[in-house]
Amino acid sequence: MAAGAKLTDAPKLVHVTVDGTSIEAREGEPLLQALLNAGFDIPHYCYHPKLSIDGSCRLCQVKLEGIPKLQISCNTPVRDGLVVHVDDPEVHLARRGVEELLLLNHPLDCPICDKAGECWLQNYAMRFGSRFSRTRDPRRKRQKRIDIGERMLLDQERCILCRRCVRFCREISKTGELHIFNLGDRSVLDIYDQRLDNDYSMCTADICPVGALETKDFHHKIRVWFLEETASVCPSCSNGCNIMVCTYKNRIWRLVPRRNDAVNDTWMCDSGRLNYRFVMDPERLRTPRIAQQNGQVDTAWEVAVQEAAAQLNAFRARHGGKALGAVISPHLTNEENYRFGELIHALGVERCAMAVVRGKYDNFLIKPEKAANARGVRELGLVAGNDDGVDDLLAACEAGQIKGLYLCSEDIFHVIDPDRLNTILGSMELLIVHSLKQHPLLTGAAVIFPATTFAEKDGTFTNHAGRVQRIRRALQLPAGWLTEGEVFTRLLNQIEARQEQFDLSFIWQSMARNGTAFANVRFEEIDPDGAPLHNLA
Repeated sequence: MAAGAKLTDAPKLVHVTVDGTSIEAREGEPLLQALLNAGFDIPHYCYHPKLSIDGSCRLCQVKLEGIPKLQISCNTPVRDGLVVHVDDPEVHLARRGVEELLLLNHPLDCPICDKAGECWLQNYAMRFGSRFSRTRDPRRKRQKRIDIGERMLLDQERCILCRRCVRFCREISKTGELHIFNLGDRSVLDIYDQRLDNDYSMCTADICPVGALETKDFHHKIRVWFLEETASVCPSCSNGCNIMVCTYKNRIWRLVPRRNDAVNDTWMCDSGRLNYRFVMDPERLRTPRIAQQNGQVDTAWEVAVQEAAAQLNAFRARHGGKALGAVISPHLTNEENYRFGELIHALGVERCAMAVVRGKYDNFLIKPEKAANARGVRELGLVAGNDDGVDDLLAACEAGQIKGLYLCSEDIFHVIDPDRLNTILGSMELLIVHSLKQHPLLTGAAVIFPATTFAEKDGTFTNHAGRVQRIRRALQLPAGWLTEGEVFTRLLNQIEARQEQFDLSFIWQSMARNGTAFANVRFEEIDPDGAPLHNLA
């Protein structure tokens, strides 16, 4: 049974004595995991809580009373009354021996290794290893920087044969590309009969305790000790995998998975991991634009907000709110969409829609909806119908019932036929838009606000299963920049003469008062693994 497998019945709790201290653990779980859960720093390489037990590295050995020889704690099940010695001279000697054997042939290339700074061999060698080598034999030569997949490189010299990656390909991705070949000191890691190109191939670099497996995306980019990590949620699909956004000098350098057993365990797909470059796209809109007689021109944020408010008020005075439609974004946070819902309600909008791009999916983590917060929009009650109101809104536009659109989502450009959408947008008397880029179909927009990405704001997303999760700002925005929630709030203030700020706690209080499903979740209880809505589907 895998170390992270779920038990059908609640596990029995037993007591284990560790270096004179009694701890509580689940009967039958790996002793190593119980020790780690209790705060003991037990070195290990091959053990991973989401993979089967391998027992190959021997670094997690401990002394058990009643057993003459040291035992590996990863393959020792917990039982009541077990007496364990961790801080023991014999244990320390065994650890030093393991490190010495691993370092006999390991290359001394830490200065050029991408894993330096987060390498377990490097860390444990400093703690348990010797400063001097007792052998004069040359280190064995293996292949370096082997292209084993579209996104992966292999350095055989650095491999310590922990077999984590082999087990991952067998048990998690179930594709079986990696194997250990030969025996003894001739053993080597390599691909078998196919390249490492599965949808989760880059996870092998995460679980590799050394620098044997590296992603091409991060290869020789930056030293990891320069990076700052911010807990967030992957925006690429509705699964909402928990991630760390790794930044330096206000730029994203990589996304890595963050453990959440209720969502993504410790994994994420390659597509989501690589979906961060759009944040730094040089073609992104950086300044609001408004329409003038000679075309659209850049303007200040406050001027754009005032122009949008004036245009919306004038349009409502001419045609009434029913003539205005809204396209809601599944990429905005729950709080932003709630505030947008207040805005369109104040304007009298009756027809709303949400366009969601759909694509490749599997029965593991990758979901068909390629947006992080479509479920949140539905839970707020902003859209209805099997197609989230898209057909109804477009039909009303073509029938002339809708004469203006407030467009918050670029997904509609990828969902609707371009010719049909071009005709509809060209017929609109008023078009207010939030967009990452200047799309060719937006030349007739009265106001275009630059969109803000997931890495540049705080808030929550709701994944496909109804779990509300926090995202946090990892990048600093330019001075004066307004997020979508702040734009909606300022428009609402001008249209209804309010004096409100876009404050997350205040928004959640309002969501609770108005009876949305989010009333069942307290904002302060969301971190770190999220909180499920009570009305899970």
